[in-house]
Amino acid sequence: MSLRSPLSRARGLGSAKDGVHHFWVQRVTAVALIPLTLWFVFSVANLAGGDYHAVRHWVSAPSVAIMLVLFILTMLYHSALGVQVVIEDYVHHEGLKLLSLMGQKFLHAIVAAASVYAILRVAL
Repeated sequence: MSLRSPLSRARGLGSAKDGVHHFWVQRVTAVALIPLTLWFVFSVANLAGGDYHAVRHWVSAPSVAIMLVLFILTMLYHSALGVQVVIEDYVHHEGLKLLSLMGQKFLHAIVAAASVYAILRVAL
């Protein structure tokens, strides 16, 4: 006995088999963001009152630059996954949904590239 409707069987639409992977990746990035965010918050708090040169000197340390890149990329990937879920759940027009999904991925990629470039520019 199948729980699928006759219309569903006729259309051939079923599970895309991608939901579990998306769920786990979002959870893994969330867990990875916990220590990265704590590191970032405490590091920036230690820089409170520092001038431009102090922050530039801080970012120029190789370990800090690597941690910043990891933090930015993980945060943006987690954000892209979350925005994708919101768009898929609440945008019902297929054309607008596709355009929104492509736009948010493009925007996240642009922000990621610009952020990594800025960090590397200061670090090197």
